[in-house]
Amino acid sequence: MLKVEIDYDQIAHLINAAVDSALERHSMANNLPPILSKTQFMDLLDIGPTKAGELLNREDFPVIRELGHPKVLTHLFLQWCEEHTDWISKNSGSETVKRKGPPDLRRAK
Repeated sequence: MLKVEIDYDQIAHLINAAVDSALERHSMANNLPPILSKTQFMDLLDIGPTKAGELLNREDFPVIRELGHPKVLTHLFLQWCEEHTDWISKNSGSETVKRKGPPDLRRAK
């Protein structure tokens, strides 16, 4: 006969760690302004003006130019980062659905 013992303390610890991690990710996204200036964008990524210019001029990058200077919509930038992370394409199989983040971070279709 198979006997299974459950360590409830260990399960509670794992659940708490997962919840803390999710809250930390959500908190970071909520503490950013909804629209980033080029300077804020450079500070956030710790990059210089050359790399920022390269990113802002990419056709697939979520930038708005109608507001004077280039601006980046934060929620679309975070989504863009997830979609352009090498790890996803290298480690997820074709049957794997890519994580798109919380509903408030998804692009409106």
